[in-house]
Amino acid sequence: MTIAVTIRIQQADFDIAREVAALTKARVDIGAVVTFSGICRGAEGDKAIAALTLEHYPGMAEAEIARHAETAASRWPLTGLTIIHRVGRIAPGENIVLVAAASAHRQAAFQAAEFLMDYLKAHAPFWKREEGAAGSKWVEADERDDAAAGRWTGS
Repeated sequence: MTIAVTIRIQQADFDIAREVAALTKARVDIGAVVTFSGICRGAEGDKAIAALTLEHYPGMAEAEIARHAETAASRWPLTGLTIIHRVGRIAPGENIVLVAAASAHRQAAFQAAEFLMDYLKAHAPFWKREEGAAGSKWVEADERDDAAAGRWTGS
């Protein structure tokens, strides 16, 4: 069965409720929608963050996200997916990413959303630069994110 998949990389903000409404419109086979929204923090520990700038490799990023969406759809009985990732300058409190997974049952939706977020956080082709009082710096990969994504291999 082919499911509805929406993947967007955009500078503009998004409305989570509107995206969920679009995902579920006229559907009576959906019993659960699990959403994860990532929001720009204003601090990391005791260090203030003025903004994040996210960059991506156009075309490659969309293809990689689509490949992982296909993997999720083959592993869990999903009825739809929406994945939105913002690029450009993002201020604290603004949305960065949305993953919405729809299924007849909650467990599949939860697992697929978690799988996709673990991938996006650890391996998606995005680069993040933090701006703060001391200037700006590129954010390095985090071992915790790699470990979270790694738990999905072989399962």
